[in-house]
Amino acid sequence: MNFFHQLKEKPWAPIQGTVVDLHDGSAFSVPTATVGLRVFLAVVTVLFSLLIMAYGSRMEFEDWRPSPPLQLLWLNTAMLVSSSVAMQWARMAARRGEIDGVTNGLMAGGVFAVAFLGGQVLAWRQLMVAFDVTNPAIGFFYLITALHGLHLLGGLVAWVRTTAKLSRGLDVVQVRSSVELCTVYWHFLLLVWLVLFGLLFSGNDNLRILLTICGIR
Repeated sequence: MNFFHQLKEKPWAPIQGTVVDLHDGSAFSVPTATVGLRVFLAVVTVLFSLLIMAYGSRMEFEDWRPSPPLQLLWLNTAMLVSSSVAMQWARMAARRGEIDGVTNGLMAGGVFAVAFLGGQVLAWRQLMVAFDVTNPAIGFFYLITALHGLHLLGGLVAWVRTTAKLSRGLDVVQVRSSVELCTVYWHFLLLVWLVLFGLLFSGNDNLRILLTICGIR
């Protein structure tokens, strides 16, 4: 009877919804959403790394003209930094169990993120009016900033879902995980943007140096 009972058991059932990791002989569970976010961030990192490599390779052609620096990009960067700081504020408030801090931080983070996206659209319009859009560097600018903006829009979808939970009256414990994941994603997108802005839009010499150090060129 014990043998047939063991055959009917489902050893995978207790680990649904979590991923079990082993370290020093002990086991602990990792939420599936956290694992999914980590995998997604790794894929996005590879994507933007390939774009930077393609940008560096395209610079070697004779028709290449560096993309002009736009003062508006500095303001946009400040908006994204402010958004990330606000999300961190919400994250810390969630850990302390302060629902008002979570709400204020989330709202501020969303407003600054939307302001960043609006500023990026204005930057595209400035380039269209003042510069030759057939310039390959301008094309890369559109491609890279558009991809980054799409990823931020995806983050805003998660942000809307999290704020909707608060509007339904859920307590801090029930939204803490969502706030944590949103904040990590915001910090990641800020880091990606700072790398892109520093290497692509503040001059090409920095990019050449980086690619040389990495052995790509």
